[in-house]
Amino acid sequence: MENNDSLNSQDDEDFSLPTMWLVWAVVAVVVSIVMCVYNVSAMVLGASIWAKTLAVIVGAILGWIGAIIGQGIRNFAHPDIVFTHGGLFSLVGIKLFWLCGPQLIGLVFGVALGMALILN
Repeated sequence: MENNDSLNSQDDEDFSLPTMWLVWAVVAVVVSIVMCVYNVSAMVLGASIWAKTLAVIVGAILGWIGAIIGQGIRNFAHPDIVFTHGGLFSLVGIKLFWLCGPQLIGLVFGVALGMALILN
């Protein structure tokens, strides 16, 4: 009997690029909605529902673009080896940052920029 694992040749922890684009798009929409709903600044409170809706849409699009740019920066600058003298928690922090840090920074910056452009 032959073991045919040609369908499962991809690692379980490694997503393909279009799958990650979809994941970051969903996260961008959620972050954009949360930033619009829980923002109590006068700029957001004085805006109409249509302006807020447009701000959420533009914020989600720019947030998604920011996350994709962050993914590119992560792919380019991700270190192969990490030296630390802070112990286990320092190593965990570094690993978590390089797992999703640049993407989240780009996402939050893009959402905030998109919402500020529309609601200003």
